[in-house]
Amino acid sequence: MEFYEFKPRSFIALQWWEVEEVRRSCGLGNVNIAWFKFDVECRDSGALIRARLPQGLRLEAKVEFSVVEESRSLYVFGLEGFAGKAEFYSGAYYKLASVSEGMPPTLEINGIHMHRVVNGGPMVDAAKKAAAVVKRGYRVLDVGTGLGYTAEASLARGASLIYTVEVDENVLLLASMNPWSWRLYSPKVRVLKGDAFEVIDDLEESSFDAVIHDPPRFMDSTSHLYSLEFYLKLRKVLRRGGKLYHYTGEPGRNRRINLPGRVSRLLREAGFQVVGYREDLLGIVARRL
Repeated sequence: MEFYEFKPRSFIALQWWEVEEVRRSCGLGNVNIAWFKFDVECRDSGALIRARLPQGLRLEAKVEFSVVEESRSLYVFGLEGFAGKAEFYSGAYYKLASVSEGMPPTLEINGIHMHRVVNGGPMVDAAKKAAAVVKRGYRVLDVGTGLGYTAEASLARGASLIYTVEVDENVLLLASMNPWSWRLYSPKVRVLKGDAFEVIDDLEESSFDAVIHDPPRFMDSTSHLYSLEFYLKLRKVLRRGGKLYHYTGEPGRNRRINLPGRVSRLLREAGFQVVGYREDLLGIVARRL
């Protein structure tokens, strides 16, 4: 079991409107970005920002105003100033992208949103998913870390411990730059690097009160995360009576298969009681028998 050391990389990725907030805060001494308060020291055509993060970590970066224009792309700043945009190619094209002013960014891979960006944006969607299965004091297994929004939503609901699993280190790199993701630094969150299908074998039986399973869309390369064998593994690590949320997407979107129906059938075979499909969450809620 490989734990990912989630720490700042001396860079911060900011949306254009967050840079504008830094500009407006010049002379005021501080600015709030995402969950954190940054000290602001005005400089020629920019500002030096500093923040204390969880677990004693710190971040310092020079924000240059002149390079920023209204854009969906995020701008990355370090101690030397502008370092480029938060997007790169590494087998696929990865990008942090703005949704709307006031909202956290989304993750795009090959132009496909990894979050729902309607009805309040990705953080509101994550909060609804967590609310469906997580209660105060729960131990939570979060399958598919992404930018960490679901893990953060579980923290906000009072989860005592969260194991969150991510197979793609490129995604974790972007999360390490995104200030909206930095609650992942909490000592209550443990990030596991690897394929959940394999990682879950190292977890103790009946060790979680809730599971949030938010896999990539169903295709040949991800079908193992929608399989009976994987659901049996989820059942093993979930306590009796524990609840599962499973993202499936919209029924009928993929005409080759009724995915919610298929998932419901396999969950029942694995020993779950299917509570039902939640249209507002585009997923299934089930309970371990």
